[in-house]
Amino acid sequence: TIPFDKGLLGHSDADVLVHAACDALLGAAGMGDIGERFPDTDPRYRGADSIDLLRTVYTNIGKEGWALVNLDATIFAQAPKMTPHKEGMVGRMADCMAVERHRINIKATTTEGLGAIGHGDGIAAMCVALLRSATTTNDL
Repeated sequence: TIPFDKGLLGHSDADVLVHAACDALLGAAGMGDIGERFPDTDPRYRGADSIDLLRTVYTNIGKEGWALVNLDATIFAQAPKMTPHKEGMVGRMADCMAVERHRINIKATTTEGLGAIGHGDGIAAMCVALLRSATTTNDL
């Protein structure tokens, strides 16, 4: 939770960063996307805690033989400032997936007042995940 006078709307808890992380992990594993796994037409996911969705995604890619090498994320938000919260976000995501914190990197930027994000009408996030075969003994 980041204190701010505005909030995000979504079928689940609208955690943009964690949703992007789920999509990156699923995509890297060739397992579709978050909308296929947790459709917004399914009432079971209304108000869901996105960290629980991330835990499920990471468990499922693990069952398919994948492990995280790293996850690199960028949050686009004019406000609130994300930098003071990045360490906590990294810790929460790493704990959720039971991976070392150095495997997750979170950056934050603004759009310098441009577009809907720059006008404070929303935020966005993009993530890239690198996976390795969980059966590989070579730790990158």
